[in-house]
Amino acid sequence: MKTALVTAIGSFSADIVIKNLKKNGIRVIGCDIYPSEWIADAGNTDAFFQVPYATEEPRYVERLLSICDQEQVDAIIILTDVEADVWNRHREELKAHSITLCLSEEETMLLCRDKRKMSSFLSEKGLGNPIETVDLLEADIDTISYPAVVKPYNGRSSQGLHYISSLEEMKSFLTFQEAGDFVVQPYYKGSIITVDVVRQEETGECAVICRKELLRTGNGAGTSVLVFTNKNLEAMCREIAEAIHINGCVNFEFIEGEDGIYRMLECNPRFSGGVEFSCLAGYDCVSNHIKCFTGEKIEPFHGITDMYIARKYEEYITKILGKEGERE
Repeated sequence: MKTALVTAIGSFSADIVIKNLKKNGIRVIGCDIYPSEWIADAGNTDAFFQVPYATEEPRYVERLLSICDQEQVDAIIILTDVEADVWNRHREELKAHSITLCLSEEETMLLCRDKRKMSSFLSEKGLGNPIETVDLLEADIDTISYPAVVKPYNGRSSQGLHYISSLEEMKSFLTFQEAGDFVVQPYYKGSIITVDVVRQEETGECAVICRKELLRTGNGAGTSVLVFTNKNLEAMCREIAEAIHINGCVNFEFIEGEDGIYRMLECNPRFSGGVEFSCLAGYDCVSNHIKCFTGEKIEPFHGITDMYIARKYEEYITKILGKEGERE
């Protein structure tokens, strides 16, 4: 791999992805929906391009393929779910341009991006203690237990998530929302556990790094975490990753209930926003993710160092303006 395009470089994971790609001698092309002066990491890439929203699918795909041709990109690394969905539908175009898509295979992606299918799959396999997930359209709202959690079946970053405390609230919610787009789950009080998993499908080698999220943003990104070792949880994650044929780095989310049971919430089939925590704790998720798609064997996992890690925000000057807003 000589040149990689990294999408959505305003994302939390972008900084460590860009740094570790460059550490491996890979030329990095960055893109985002916002202009470069709005994105701190734009200055850390070898070239940057502002692109359309991925929801404008034809324009977005055409623009990124054009950039890839212009910059001789040979791999694309996706940092957001909506872009992962788009490129999962456009694998053939990437192949036609000789570009490697650094994501798990199509069927794995479709399974991971549908909370209903994932819950059913894991339940049938007896894996992961998946949280009960039912189509809201099919749920009997008079008999489900409240409080309940309602979320889009293919949602991302806690967007569209609602806590419903009563039947009256549920009826009000359904007055304004289309039930067919949502699933309903029971509410469990507990801690959110995010697990970064790097698995190589070809060799079966798998690294698992667990962390408890102590403080989180409104979009569900951890800002203070405890990275910890738990052999049982790690073994559970390896079994799940093998069953769904994960290739590369993904993240699993669990809730650790007050009863001490880990219940799987979902698999996000791309880097987590806190993947740098795992790198700091002792396993380079980014470099080993790349190896999953270049034919190199990933590094064996020998465990990590348990530690607390806190994230801070830092200010960067991205452009100096002259008088009356003119560029100097």
